[in-house]
Amino acid sequence: MSGRVVSVTLDGLTGRPIEVEADVVGGLPGTVIVGLPDATVNEARDRCKSAVINSGVPWPDQRITINLAPSTLPKTGSHYDLAIAMAVLSAQKSVPAEALAGGAFVGELALDGRLRAVPGVLPATIAAAEAGCTHVVVPEVNVPEAELVDGIAVTGVRSLRQLVAMMTGQELPDDPPVPPLGPPSTQPWGSSERIAGLDLADVAGHEDVRLAVLVAAVGGHHLSMVGPPGVGKTMLAQRLPGLLPDLDRRDAIEVSAVHSIAGVLPAEVPLLVRPPFLDPHHTASAAAIVGGGSRQVRPGAMSLAHRGVLFLDEAPEFAGNVLEALRQPLEAGQVVVARAAQTVVYPARFQLVLAANPCPCGQAGEDGSCRCTPAMRRRYAERLSGPIRDRIDIRRTLVSPSRPELAAAISPARTTRELAEQVRLARERQHARYAGTAWRLNADVPGTELRKRWPVRDDARLLLDRHMQADKLNPRTADRVLRLAWSIADLHGHGQPSAEDVRTALCLRADLPLDAAMRALVSAA
Repeated sequence: MSGRVVSVTLDGLTGRPIEVEADVVGGLPGTVIVGLPDATVNEARDRCKSAVINSGVPWPDQRITINLAPSTLPKTGSHYDLAIAMAVLSAQKSVPAEALAGGAFVGELALDGRLRAVPGVLPATIAAAEAGCTHVVVPEVNVPEAELVDGIAVTGVRSLRQLVAMMTGQELPDDPPVPPLGPPSTQPWGSSERIAGLDLADVAGHEDVRLAVLVAAVGGHHLSMVGPPGVGKTMLAQRLPGLLPDLDRRDAIEVSAVHSIAGVLPAEVPLLVRPPFLDPHHTASAAAIVGGGSRQVRPGAMSLAHRGVLFLDEAPEFAGNVLEALRQPLEAGQVVVARAAQTVVYPARFQLVLAANPCPCGQAGEDGSCRCTPAMRRRYAERLSGPIRDRIDIRRTLVSPSRPELAAAISPARTTRELAEQVRLARERQHARYAGTAWRLNADVPGTELRKRWPVRDDARLLLDRHMQADKLNPRTADRVLRLAWSIADLHGHGQPSAEDVRTALCLRADLPLDAAMRALVSAA
């Protein structure tokens, strides 16, 4: 006797259907799982047996072979429990095979038959729909995220007893709800909710840096800030996400899928519509930032910040291998985690914001109280390698405002709400310009395509050429200046970047002062 049902395995955000076959034959009683199962999947035989028996259904007192096909793919996780149990019940005719046809089954079984929530239900449901499944059965707690997927019916159950009764046409038992294990899910570092409501107008002074934050929000550019402790670097970084518009549905589902795999998607808010904000501590490991794991490769902070902001405070204090791991994702917009058994690709199209002190003591250039030697300062600055610094579009140095500057800062500045409207309009111009292409923001467009398909004005091109001929810019830096110039032009509503837009972009790139006309963009009208 044999039974067959479908489950899903995840390889990054990509899911593949898995056939779970159960064969019940005479012989010594026992259960064997084949098909490259890990320890968690192997333990499913004991969980499933106890869950079936405690649900009032007999477990076959025969030899049971469970195959997870295709056998070449490693199987990891407890979400196969429900599919294994249903395959066994189908094999012994406790559940009709036609009731299981067209369905995918995902969920972890408790020993008493309750169905516990599992991570990754959203991408698993997407994979089931793409594989042609007509419906998916998931734990009741996971129903909200599964229902985000169009084109597939979702059934949420609380226990194996409920599912068996549903499949056999019996009266559904009134089992109690199964609460999620542990406290409500939260992001491991930072939170869009924690920084919600913060206003850029709260930052006293620093008009140049507030403008830099605005331009970064317009085009999705990377930003670095250097300054003494308490000068406002963290305040500015935390207010950048407030300028960003809500995610569209496609991006929201993709971001939510990454958080679902990581197990940090809140059950009460299954669709994340705000750009994520993550600020890991500088002691975080490479696996925590890049992604990894001993048994299952899970997304790290880079992927959890996809379509949002990754803020590295005290950037020089991060481990060197962590900082160097930023290189490829900053260019490619994805993280490739290679292991001996598998290679996983996660999206990582984030805005990087770095904050650093000017020296180990943090007091360089303030009031002469710095005791660091020039060699100490140089070594501290060199912790951020040249290739990483070269990938940062906007660089700003902050100094503590004087008393007169603080007094002048009492005058009102433009609020986050007002500036966010400017960002929205500028991004609409970008979306219209790049319609029909793979790019949506200026920071995403390759330099060759930008120069060929969307040239700047002649005076702007000549200014850029002069800087390249003077060896002030290398080709990659010139491309980044060009992208910055387009963001400034979008902010002003220009059809093409002018020489003044390129000049402002060069100032933002080289950490030079900005003119009064540009600073007026963030000042009160």
